[in-house]
Amino acid sequence: MSDFFSKLEFVVGFALLAIITGLVFIAAVMRFFGHPLIWSVDLAQLLFIWLCFVGATRAMRQRSHLGVDFLVRFFSHKRRLHIETALALVILTFLGILTWHGYKLTMLNSERIFGDSGLSYGFVTAAVPVGSLFLSSAIIANMIEAWRGVANNGPLIFARLSSDTTPTSEL
Repeated sequence: MSDFFSKLEFVVGFALLAIITGLVFIAAVMRFFGHPLIWSVDLAQLLFIWLCFVGATRAMRQRSHLGVDFLVRFFSHKRRLHIETALALVILTFLGILTWHGYKLTMLNSERIFGDSGLSYGFVTAAVPVGSLFLSSAIIANMIEAWRGVANNGPLIFARLSSDTTPTSEL
């Protein structure tokens, strides 16, 4: 199931980035010819916000976020897993709060118009609760995978082990 979501996140992220790039290019060309697309910047910003959350979720699922393991790398695998589980619970609590308040903000902004695009500002603010739910699901999936593999020193929740590194040809 994790492979399915990883591929889906890649496709959605690729599509969003392609649309943003195309939109900005077309807007620049149209501006050069004296016919600016006034809504293009707003739409590109909206899509970029969603792209950030999709990318963050993909990085979380692949354990690719920047981390500092200067002290914990000397601990045993099981102790590191306990520390990462405690951190995951703190992060999940924060993402839960972010989801709740992001939902309330989205409802408050549903009638507001986003710039010159004519779209509801709710589409922008909805990225926060939806992205927080996506990140939470990735963390929970990583926790389940980590605790299932605890007996054979399997993967951790956030950190990649030295044997988990992806060759640069696959990036």
